[in-house]
Amino acid sequence: MGQTIFNTIAFRLTLWFTGIFTICSGVVFGLFYFLAIQTLQSQTDQILLDNASKFTATIQRNGLMGARELAVLEAQAAGEKVIFCRLLYPSGEVFASSHMSYWQHVNIHEHALKTLIITNSDLFETIVIPSTKLKARILYSFVASNAILQTGIVMDYQSKFLSTFKKVFFAAMGFITVFSAVAGWLLVAKAMSGVKIITKTAQDISGSNLEARVCAVSNKNELDQLAITFNSMLDRIEELVKNIREMSDNIAHDLKSPITRIRGFAELALVHDENMDNYRTMASNTIEESDRLLDMINTMLVISRAEAGEGEFNFQMTNLSLMIKEACELFAPLAEDKHIKLSQDIQDNIIIFSDMKMLQRAFSNLLDNAIKYTPANGVVSIVLILKNSEVQIKIEDTGIGIAPDDFEKIFERFYRADISRTSAGTGLGLSLARTIVRAHQGDITVSNGQHSGSVFQITLPYNNPGVI
Repeated sequence: MGQTIFNTIAFRLTLWFTGIFTICSGVVFGLFYFLAIQTLQSQTDQILLDNASKFTATIQRNGLMGARELAVLEAQAAGEKVIFCRLLYPSGEVFASSHMSYWQHVNIHEHALKTLIITNSDLFETIVIPSTKLKARILYSFVASNAILQTGIVMDYQSKFLSTFKKVFFAAMGFITVFSAVAGWLLVAKAMSGVKIITKTAQDISGSNLEARVCAVSNKNELDQLAITFNSMLDRIEELVKNIREMSDNIAHDLKSPITRIRGFAELALVHDENMDNYRTMASNTIEESDRLLDMINTMLVISRAEAGEGEFNFQMTNLSLMIKEACELFAPLAEDKHIKLSQDIQDNIIIFSDMKMLQRAFSNLLDNAIKYTPANGVVSIVLILKNSEVQIKIEDTGIGIAPDDFEKIFERFYRADISRTSAGTGLGLSLARTIVRAHQGDITVSNGQHSGSVFQITLPYNNPGVI
């Protein structure tokens, strides 16, 4: 269980939150600590400089004798364990000092004297008093042309302050770390609650239950967007599963009839007499049904591969006008047999990039349907025009028409409207036609005619090398 928690995003985000918050707090405390040290040191240095100014003023008024007396008075006033004063010649020889029993181990640094003589500017240093281990701040300064003041002050107050600050720092950092960890965990847990809901919904979904959905909180944040996207995905999956089930049922139904007929032919062959003509008829019927099955399967493969972007299309320059005229000539005898007038209005020399065989197959399916569902003495009109950089092909008939609710459904695989179930067909022709046209970056739409029948319109892009 512990290992599982450590691997969760919530734990990692909490760890990051705690680490960043703690580091930032540490930086703030460190900056404050540095500023406190600088401030305290500046105050101490100012005290030593003020002390040096007093010696300079005293020497100017009373000479070196007055400075000797001032050294003793300053140490006695502040406390001999707090401050000391030494007056030196530039050679380093001491000629006056305060009581030095507490400061006897504080030596005169020759390097500091040389630096002071060369630079002629005040020189500070921080030392540790050997007898007490306390820090002291030392100043070397010229108080006269032939006199150097060495004065120092113990930094006991500063040390106590910094020691107290360190204790407060560690206590505060401990509290901040714990507080940031708890607060981070609560914040992350609240933020991740939406993800848990989505995860729970996903776990509740099964093949037989696709109705579960995630409730959005309407905060319009990222989790709401995730929930909306997740629900949209579930809607799409549910629709696809429904289509697959319907397709499976339709495939089973459409395959059952020809297989039953083939089996019937085989049974008749077993019990029939030995008349060769009868055997030939049965064999011919069997081949016909087998070809029908193969055509159905091949059509399904073409649709599936095209929709998956793996269709084997051979795009090249195609004279669309000539292709449609040839297709109309091919279907003219069928229209004549049904006493149907085939009207053509085809603009010449419209050339596009296309797979001529596939596009011819799509157009032929639409034209065959128009003739099939148009009663005798009806009219089927074919129009090809170039309009607004688009090629438009219209196939209008005066047939039985299509219910508006079925306008999109008729392009689904194996779907057949109630009014067309009495006619022969597999329900794949329109699905194949739309798949082929969309592979050419076009589309097929359907609408009802002005008086009766239906109008199918193919729209294709003109000068369309992008489909290759």
